[in-house]
Amino acid sequence: MFAAERIHADDTTVPVLARGKCRTRRLWTYVRDDAPFGGQAAPAALFYYSPDRRGEHPETHLAGYSGIMQADAYAGFNGLYLAGRKPGPIIEAACWAHGRRKFYELAELQKAPIAIEAVRRIDELFAIERQINGFSPERRLAVRRERSKPLVDDFERWMRRERRKLSSKTALAEAMDYCLKRWTALTRFIDNGCICLSNNAAERAVRGIAVGRRNWTFAGSDSGGRRAAAIYTLIETCKLNEIDPRAWLADVLARLADHPAQRVGELLPWNWKATRLRAEPKAA
Repeated sequence: MFAAERIHADDTTVPVLARGKCRTRRLWTYVRDDAPFGGQAAPAALFYYSPDRRGEHPETHLAGYSGIMQADAYAGFNGLYLAGRKPGPIIEAACWAHGRRKFYELAELQKAPIAIEAVRRIDELFAIERQINGFSPERRLAVRRERSKPLVDDFERWMRRERRKLSSKTALAEAMDYCLKRWTALTRFIDNGCICLSNNAAERAVRGIAVGRRNWTFAGSDSGGRRAAAIYTLIETCKLNEIDPRAWLADVLARLADHPAQRVGELLPWNWKATRLRAEPKAA
């Protein structure tokens, strides 16, 4: 997982029972998904549990990682981006979907013309991304430099010009400041074909937790939270590899007791899937 050149990161809340009431804890996810740039590494999602949202947790999770990380603007990640970090730098790639969301809310609720224009400009970038999804990093990079960069440069000029006309206390100014303060991280995709425009891969991974909270209500303890992280790791990784989690779990649990420990890697979802596909009878 952490050998990936680029990962996605996100977190969400999990209620945990504690002496007759629930406390809010966190589940963190890190996702490897190289499909947008035609990568061959199998996708995977890794979850961790923590009792709070302090930045020390992602720093521990990613202690051995260096590469690109796509994430939201959570301040707890800032320590990961420091120059001189060991074992190497983590390069921040910000999420355009988060920036767009702030403008979209103003466009929908207040019908603000400037917000509507900002959404239109961002949507142009996403339209280009849909056309190059799955292309090699080199092809993506060439298209971005030819088509996306002029749009990005013009968007920045337009936004800075409009921002000077606004009071800092307005919601529209806050939406613009969110983007402008993170402009370097937002525009990193222009010079790297592996970077995505959004952090949606991680947000999709935590969506099942948000849905599940309505069903299972809470985890019974911190130990239960850690077990949940382990199970979500398996289930979400199966889903990313287009595997039925129930079928995989049923087969692996039945075989695990007699399976040689040194060959446990054969049971990882992507290897399990490849073995099953090879074993299927070929069509005449």
